[in-house]
Amino acid sequence: MNPLSSLLALPEEEKQERGLQHTPREIAQQPETWLATYERFCERHTEIHEFLKAAGVGADPSRRPTVYLLGAGTSDYVGRSLAQLLRRFWQCEVYAVPSTDILTHVDQWLVPGRSYLWISFSRSGESPEGIAVVERALKNHPGIYHLIVSCNAKAKMLALTAGRKQMLGVVLPDVVHDRGLAMTSSFSNMVVFGQCLAHVESPELYRNILRQLVAAGTSFLDVAGASAAELASEDFTSVCFVGSGALKAVATESALKVLELTAGQVRTMSESALGLRHGPMAALDEQTLLVAFLSGDEKVRQYEMDLLEEIGRKRLVRTRAVVSAAGLALDDCAEHVLSYAAATGDRKRGADGDAARDVASYVSTGAGDDYRPPVDVMFGQLLGVFFSLRSGLKPDCPSPSGAISRVVQNVRIHL
Repeated sequence: MNPLSSLLALPEEEKQERGLQHTPREIAQQPETWLATYERFCERHTEIHEFLKAAGVGADPSRRPTVYLLGAGTSDYVGRSLAQLLRRFWQCEVYAVPSTDILTHVDQWLVPGRSYLWISFSRSGESPEGIAVVERALKNHPGIYHLIVSCNAKAKMLALTAGRKQMLGVVLPDVVHDRGLAMTSSFSNMVVFGQCLAHVESPELYRNILRQLVAAGTSFLDVAGASAAELASEDFTSVCFVGSGALKAVATESALKVLELTAGQVRTMSESALGLRHGPMAALDEQTLLVAFLSGDEKVRQYEMDLLEEIGRKRLVRTRAVVSAAGLALDDCAEHVLSYAAATGDRKRGADGDAARDVASYVSTGAGDDYRPPVDVMFGQLLGVFFSLRSGLKPDCPSPSGAISRVVQNVRIHL
């Protein structure tokens, strides 16, 4: 049985004892839940479309807003996964800005006379910083439009939207409100909702793309689970994740998942393919697992392949793992190759290229990189789970010291 399926099949009593009640299930359910998030978007499409139109999205270029995608931690990486896609479709300036930065330096992020749309992502909607950012903006900058996206129907951030024309709150299906400490379903579903926003003028077009993402994600789960379990069983003490464009956000989120789920016992880092050479490569050693999320854009991928070849030539790490949306000849660049249809091929040395392209015919293109984060991130999530188990921890609550918690608490907000 696939290692992920084995965890899901454990008796409930054993799951509870080992801290496996929530996190494996929340990872495994993701492809199916993306469809539920899309349906939630469709249910409120008219309302969302009118709100974005009022905020200036789709207006004459001189009236379009500057869009900030706000969130903290994983919720910030949701924004980083979406910024390029939204910029391309909305044709306005879109930036992913940590809400923690806005809280401390809001005046440095606002230019007088410009219009703004802030889209806040938050699993719980209870983050002290996120609440404070919105409350202060309402008081001091009332012209800003706010779209709040949360997975918690009782979120305080959502309550702030009641009765305010320049605010709109959207709650995603309760099933994606993760009960485990680490954000998994909530991350990918907030990204899917953001992709829906990009296609607010063409939801049917996105439906076709999403169906491919669901098919790709479903085929990818088994091979990602098997590969993650195999790699986590080795004596790696650190993991370096590499990605470009929207896939850099996947690398960053994957690094956080492994760090959180191992309570820091497995050190992690993330960078772009070109950025890694500028200093961070010094941290690579024999105990480092290198994971690269390869772009579907051939020009971008050439830089990434050059990096993988250099790391191999210098023998900086013993294992290079590659995630690709299409079957590629990568034997000289990686020891471990995963593709979305790799379940039909040999995961150690590649997969059937035709099958991979059939499953992910669109997302394997360069433009498709912007859609891949929900699929690719599952490998980082699963690495986190299996490294957590190797470290003797409980994935649902992997911080025995209490250093981190499911919802950040005890943050003093200074006036």
